[in-house]
Amino acid sequence: MVSVSQETSTQTRTRLRAVIANSEIAVLDGAWSFVETPMNEPPRLDEHVLAVIRDDECWSALRPDDGSDKERERFGLLSFHFPPGLDNSGFVGWLATELKKRLGTGLFVVCGSNSDHGGIYDYWGCPIDLLDDVAGVIRELADHPTATPS
Repeated sequence: MVSVSQETSTQTRTRLRAVIANSEIAVLDGAWSFVETPMNEPPRLDEHVLAVIRDDECWSALRPDDGSDKERERFGLLSFHFPPGLDNSGFVGWLATELKKRLGTGLFVVCGSNSDHGGIYDYWGCPIDLLDDVAGVIRELADHPTATPS
């Protein structure tokens, strides 16, 4: 459920730190990449494809990197399953800002829904070389939900 909150930035930060502290967070193994195919050749879905999206020109499937294209950008992934009933509105912007401020990195987010597992969940992608640093910041935020922000 998408929520609309009227709160101060301090209240938002406090709420979202509680959300991250109560979320299921996992670091996925290996490197991941986007594999593009023409519009007339949609990607084959299998248990390795995490997400598929398209624009007006091509399909893009997020899947484990097979090393076949050395020029392809490689990402590390983390997942968040949010607890049911907690307002996670603003989470993407808040955490993306924290990671940009602390590590200088941008990232991408793919969202989905599993109503049997709390509802909305996110996969976050970052440059593979920064995955450990990103995971460290997230662990810090999750382990110390009431700490003063840096």
